[in-house]
Amino acid sequence: MKKKRVLSMIMGLCIAASLLAGCGGDGAPSSTAPVTDSSSSAGAASDTAGDSDAAPASVDSLPAEIGEGITVAATPEMYASTDLSKSYTVNMYLIGDTPNDWDKVLGLVNDYLKPFNTELAVTFMSWSDYQTMYSLVLAGGEQVDLIFTAPWCYMYNEAAKGSFYELTDEFVANYMPLTSRYQAADSWDETTISGKTIAIPCNVAQPMGKIVAVRQDLMEKYGMSELKSWDDYKQYCLTIAEKETPESGIYALAAAGDNNELWDVYRQQSDTFLALDSSYLDFMYEYNNEIPAKEDIKLAYEFDSFRTYAHDMKEMADAGCWSRSALTNTITDDDAFGNLQGASIAWNGSVFTYMEQAEKTDGVTCMAYDLTTDHLVGAEAYSNNDMAITAGSGNPQRAAMVLDLIKFDTYLNKLLILGIEGEHYSINDQNEYTELDKAADFAAFAISASWSIKNGDLHEAGVPERETAITDAWETRVQMNPTITFVFDDTNVKSYTSAVTAVLTDYVPMLELGLVDDVDATLDEMVQKCYDAGLQQIYDEFYAQYDAWKATR
Repeated sequence: MKKKRVLSMIMGLCIAASLLAGCGGDGAPSSTAPVTDSSSSAGAASDTAGDSDAAPASVDSLPAEIGEGITVAATPEMYASTDLSKSYTVNMYLIGDTPNDWDKVLGLVNDYLKPFNTELAVTFMSWSDYQTMYSLVLAGGEQVDLIFTAPWCYMYNEAAKGSFYELTDEFVANYMPLTSRYQAADSWDETTISGKTIAIPCNVAQPMGKIVAVRQDLMEKYGMSELKSWDDYKQYCLTIAEKETPESGIYALAAAGDNNELWDVYRQQSDTFLALDSSYLDFMYEYNNEIPAKEDIKLAYEFDSFRTYAHDMKEMADAGCWSRSALTNTITDDDAFGNLQGASIAWNGSVFTYMEQAEKTDGVTCMAYDLTTDHLVGAEAYSNNDMAITAGSGNPQRAAMVLDLIKFDTYLNKLLILGIEGEHYSINDQNEYTELDKAADFAAFAISASWSIKNGDLHEAGVPERETAITDAWETRVQMNPTITFVFDDTNVKSYTSAVTAVLTDYVPMLELGLVDDVDATLDEMVQKCYDAGLQQIYDEFYAQYDAWKATR
């Protein structure tokens, strides 16, 4: 199901996270409690030069802010707190498949690091292997200094095991001067667990609205010009089912597995956020410009909006907007759209990729519509992609320096994100990049490190106006979810969460696709079974943890 491809928060360790404010204007984490660098014993660091109270003065010559067109060039002198007298190889582990030109790119990285008396070695854990390798790598005897992590990539589980090095205020100020200067102040809270910061998050939280893409040629064929609302989209689907499907076999939506992306579009017709996003066990609330009270948070399917949505979906299902076998379809709705088997899809900015695929056929035109123009747009968490120093690092200070450099030194940052200029990409006068023919050997943002070190200053040239019109509008309406740093620890109610999730897994896909005989009876039955399975016990535990977390805000 599509939901599994979306980065979402994983239930695990209770994060009663303490809010971290920026130190002055430099973005470094701060705490009201006395700071102690408790991690020296874990790292057995070889370079333990004396601490300093502030970043080296040479940092002051750098730009005050990082951004588009701004160049930051680091020097060894900026790392005066780090002993660089001995050479050291920093071992970094990443998720993903190795790009063809990786050795060439890494060679340039290491050429740049020579004045720092440091070398970077990288091991890729492939998409097919990382789920089994990740914990083994951290628990094994291999030397690991830096590792990609994320809520969807075992961050909370490994933090609970003590796998990550604690990044205290003092440590960041002394050994990561660029991070101290440029990291977004409001990002730190998202990788702080029980008062301990265990990873450096991405430095940008991009708007993440949901979009509906349709066959514009079919819109025009049946006398429709644009979609402005959910009702417009619904009418489009009913029209395709009535007039187009019998003729061409094209479904209004070639649904597969479930339809949660369309549910997201629907719920975003109002200002709603998820306080718990975990497969089908989603707790939702209506946003009113403040952190919600606990009693305002409840299972998404207990809201009237889901009931209304389920009725709409049944109407469309009964009309033939998608196959009655949608639950068992193996071809996803986005691939089906790209292959002209479906007339619409709902997702994030990825819809434009499938629109372009569909438009390779003569006569096919597509358009994307934001149906939520009067409402807020959520943003991805800073912590969706992070880099951590491991507790077992042989040299945490040197690992910190490398991470500092690849995040904020402009040359290294672009090298790891885009590859080699003139070979994999080019830059125009507006500081926009264009992928070149060789980009197939090192595509932009191809490796997991590039997701965690992005700064929001790199923009692709030639983005179609239909895409920028939506994404630019999002920027004016974006709102961070105020509960984004709360993560529910279900340890005390795990048997209940398993039982409730099993109920939801049985019922929600059918309701989201309207493949039920009686919406109200089915929905009521599902909710009752959830309570029978322990939903109230989950609420009690959730609210207790939420109250503890909220008390820190």
